Amino acid sequence: MSDASDLGVLLQIEARALEAETVAALRFTIVNETHALTPYRQAAMFELEGERLRLVAASGLVSVANDSPFAVWLSGFAQRLPRDGAIHRLDIADASPDDAEGWGEWLPEHLALVPLRDRRGAFKGMVLYAAEQPWSDRACELLGRLHATYGYCLAGMRQTSQDRWRWLRPMAKKRNRWILAGLLVLSLFVPVRLSVLAPAEVVALNAIAVAAPQDGVVGSFAVAPNAKVKAGDLLFSLDDSSLLNRLAVARKALEIAQADAHIAQQRAFDDLKSKADVAVALGRVREKEAELAAVETQAQRVEVRADRDGIAIFSDTNDWIGRPVMTGERVMQLAQPEDGGIQVWLAVADAINLELDAPVRLFLHTDPLSPRSGRLVEASYQATLSPDSVASYKLRAKFDEGTELPRIGLRGTARISGDWVLLGYYLFRRPLAHLREWSGL
Repeated sequence: MSDASDLGVLLQIEARALEAETVAALRFTIVNETHALTPYRQAAMFELEGERLRLVAASGLVSVANDSPFAVWLSGFAQRLPRDGAIHRLDIADASPDDAEGWGEWLPEHLALVPLRDRRGAFKGMVLYAAEQPWSDRACELLGRLHATYGYCLAGMRQTSQDRWRWLRPMAKKRNRWILAGLLVLSLFVPVRLSVLAPAEVVALNAIAVAAPQDGVVGSFAVAPNAKVKAGDLLFSLDDSSLLNRLAVARKALEIAQADAHIAQQRAFDDLKSKADVAVALGRVREKEAELAAVETQAQRVEVRADRDGIAIFSDTNDWIGRPVMTGERVMQLAQPEDGGIQVWLAVADAINLELDAPVRLFLHTDPLSPRSGRLVEASYQATLSPDSVASYKLRAKFDEGTELPRIGLRGTARISGDWVLLGYYLFRRPLAHLREWSGL
């Protein structure tokens, strides 16, 4: 390269360094863009932290895994390199026996160590460049000029980061520390309202359960979940295949019993001894008629219809079709849209003293920026397992008048407010509870 072309590349890389907005972007430029000025195979950047050099960037990598074998060896090797602030050219022949083995495995034969200095000239780190060819005086001169700009940019970014917290420096004075400590202590006596967060769901407070009228298997649904229905609409049906078979068998049994009774009556005209068989045959006919009537009644209860207008609330139809149910088992609920309320599962570990009519705010997952307000209307006395298998108290709340009612079935997080307490108690309530559990005091 000519001097003019070297100068152009140098100015271009310096411009890229000055345009870097973050320390990570500047590190990437140092270990990768410098290749345009002087070729090398590998580059690694180290920054001084205390008395040790920490590997922060490597060529060809977005981030460095400090626990990889190469990074572990290179970090240990860097601690034994000179830190006098000058550029050093090292060859593998000059390495110690302990370093020569790893050097030959991980790096080319020739290294260039270029220091990074701040505005005062203090050593803040260095960049290691590895190449197959020896480093020339011209290349080292260009690297020294370029890394002076790199050090200036790094120092400027660190100074900007420190300036953000400059306003806190006056607080470090002894007199101000006492004032700040006093204000913190006084703030612990500020009254705040105790509150807890718990998972919640929009439910119908006055829903009517629709149960299976008899034992059977769910055959089909006539409505979809959360669909509007009217009184008399078909909701779901049980599988009637077994009932139809039983109905056919009962009818055939009745026909046979009737035929036997008819034969017994015919015989009674000629044989007086056969009159006793007539009563038995007629009794069997009445028995089969009763069995047929019972099966017909069961067949009429296969279809379940709505008792009133409302919304059908149940899970996915695929969860029910083909599922055996018992008499009285709830399959769905019928609810009115205006009956919507909030059901909260408050974990025992988070429980606080709650009074009826306590404020409740619901933050829906679908609309977290528009919370709904309500009032607590019911709280269970004993804890039960929540749907998440957590011992919890079941709370129910009613939406305030004028609140936009969300769709039944939506989920979110509820904040339940309790008594007024001091801020110190609010902050340290849980640590104190855990301390008492651990110590027993």
